[in-house]
Amino acid sequence: MPPTEESHLPVTATSVVVHPLVLLSVTDHASRMAISARKRVVGVLLGQDMGKTFNIANSFAVPFEEDENDPKTLFLDHDYIYGMLEMFKKVNVARERFVGWYHTGSKLRSSDLEINHMMKRFTPRPVMVIIDPRREDVGIPTDAYMAVDEIKDDGTATQTTFMHVPTVIEAEEAEEVGVEHLLRDIRDTTTMGSLSDRVSQQLLSLRGLHRRLLDIRDYLAAVMRGELPVNHEIVYELQNVFNYLPDLEKPETVRSFRVANNDRLLIVYLSSLIRSVIALHALVNNRLEMAHGEHKDQVAPETQEPKAPESSETPAPSS
Repeated sequence: MPPTEESHLPVTATSVVVHPLVLLSVTDHASRMAISARKRVVGVLLGQDMGKTFNIANSFAVPFEEDENDPKTLFLDHDYIYGMLEMFKKVNVARERFVGWYHTGSKLRSSDLEINHMMKRFTPRPVMVIIDPRREDVGIPTDAYMAVDEIKDDGTATQTTFMHVPTVIEAEEAEEVGVEHLLRDIRDTTTMGSLSDRVSQQLLSLRGLHRRLLDIRDYLAAVMRGELPVNHEIVYELQNVFNYLPDLEKPETVRSFRVANNDRLLIVYLSSLIRSVIALHALVNNRLEMAHGEHKDQVAPETQEPKAPESSETPAPSS
């Protein structure tokens, strides 16, 4: 199959756009595999290579096997990929082309460079996207990488390595409607009610924020110790984040926090008071019902008619 992109395109991309349909397809692919096996799945990504941006709109699974003990021993069905690409070409002639491949998991594998080299027979610069369908924290479950050639320090040879590319999740209007209808039928059995659902989501968000703050702290500490070079772009972004933070020592900010906190405490106090009144009302009703039942039991024997006393005489024997 001839390359689908021109060779004059840049080697690396600045961003990778992943559509929700790809995430749903990869999640379904991973769920059909044995969870106990803990094996990753591999598939093909389809979309458009626009030079600086990859638009990934579709995907399909590929038969794949590998030896966990020997990463170099693996099987990837190329004939299956050729057949699927021919079928997709009949449906979408120009919109969806081979742009890269994906695998599930949370990190890079030692055999990823070899698989990426195999994918170059379909496109000159494939993008690799790692999708984690079992991710529990809040965040984008995708990480994109592209293979680049780096020259060694001595300048004698080059080595191929992966460079991270930022990813974003975007959807068209039709995809948003479909995802909303799909999520409407999905319910988490561990949460009950809208209040519990919101509290769970806020807890997950706080955990994700805490994890990212720890990453920022570790990075800055490594820069201070001289283990990592200073990246001015990261420092500028951190400075922008700090600039957006409110001044907690300003009287207006302190007053607004107090007012909001008092409003929340007032709601909690009123809820506790209403709950106590309802419980007391139920207790009074219960005591009245029990007293009324005891009164009925005492009046019932007096209203009954007395029974005729049984005769103590023995009947005379018949002749």
